[in-house]
Amino acid sequence: MTRREKAIIYVNSSYITDASAMPSFQNINEEVQFEVEIVQIIQVRDMVGDGRLIKRRIRDGKGEFPMDCPLQDSLLCIHYKGMLPDEGGKVFYDTRVDGNGQPLEFGSGEGMVPEGLEMCIRLMLPNEIAVISSTSDYAYDKFKRPENVPEGANIQWEVELLEFKMPKDWTGLNFNEIMDEAEKIKSTGNRLFKDGKYELAKAKYEKLLKEFNHVNPQDDDEGKIFVQTRSSLHLNVAACYQKIGEYKKSLESCNKVLGENPRHAKALYRRGVAYMSCGDFDEARKDFKMIIDVDKSLEPDVTAALAKLKRKEQEAEEKTRKQFKGLFDKKPGQIAEEGSKKMVDNEHDPYHIQGSKGSAQNSDDSDGEEFEKSPQAAKLGAFSRIWTRGKKVMKGFGLQRCTIL
Repeated sequence: MTRREKAIIYVNSSYITDASAMPSFQNINEEVQFEVEIVQIIQVRDMVGDGRLIKRRIRDGKGEFPMDCPLQDSLLCIHYKGMLPDEGGKVFYDTRVDGNGQPLEFGSGEGMVPEGLEMCIRLMLPNEIAVISSTSDYAYDKFKRPENVPEGANIQWEVELLEFKMPKDWTGLNFNEIMDEAEKIKSTGNRLFKDGKYELAKAKYEKLLKEFNHVNPQDDDEGKIFVQTRSSLHLNVAACYQKIGEYKKSLESCNKVLGENPRHAKALYRRGVAYMSCGDFDEARKDFKMIIDVDKSLEPDVTAALAKLKRKEQEAEEKTRKQFKGLFDKKPGQIAEEGSKKMVDNEHDPYHIQGSKGSAQNSDDSDGEEFEKSPQAAKLGAFSRIWTRGKKVMKGFGLQRCTIL
């Protein structure tokens, strides 16, 4: 059924069960007729699938869902009221009261509002009113918390999406106009990076790189500007990946620049840092030293980078030494000597295999020797049973013992 639809529903008595929202139907053995009208449908959406962020539509908006929602980064205009559900719905901010009646305008994808609030607004239609219930991790745990909101508090927002404006379509713009629009988005990404919002900054840079696939410079001058801007975006993406600890992806972004210009100093430096963070110190050293060949003026920066690289290597070696402490304390050949000593001791071990004739030396000199095994020796593995023959082979090559290291 749809909203405002009316219908008559006939239900056989065998399908009638007790329900809290309906009157009791005890002792009814005949068909029941229901006349139903859908007055309102409240859409409830669990945004992350675990109940921590719930969006309830209170008033329908205009347009078709989701085509007319601000799914892409847009300029949004909203009225909202923030409440504390655990304190009886206490209001901590209302744009219609505290904001002098002025709505809040902000750009999505820029970290201007709490994450949970923006996620839900992206799925609203113009003129829609929704109530958003959020735990603290999608509210103010990672966002500047209002003074009158307790730490770790659950939040409820009542939001009305007044309107939104989509970003300018680049179709029909000339090259200079496109570069101006790109610079605005890049500047936003730079601001987000400085604020420590690396994922949001990366999203801005990657969005531009995607749009650049449809930009076609018309001459050499435009081509040079375009390549420089695109390289800068790739390196900004690489920097974001390094900040969030994804060094292999950072390498991939650097390689996209170096694939076009193998002597790009900034790309070499950033890739060197990524290699160093991955523990590939030799490759990092190559990149850092190559920077000096590209630009002598950067030698002080390279010297500092190489010094840091040396410290990283020493830390890695010390860590490895601690992990294998004891093994590296033995001198070369010491492990083999201890092994030889154990072989001599085995001559008196009841598990040691003895020849049926003569001494152990005779056993080594006889090709067709048959061996008797004690009951204990019968339990040994195949390697132990053929070891005596193995000793003879080693001796044939002039190797009285096997040394390690």
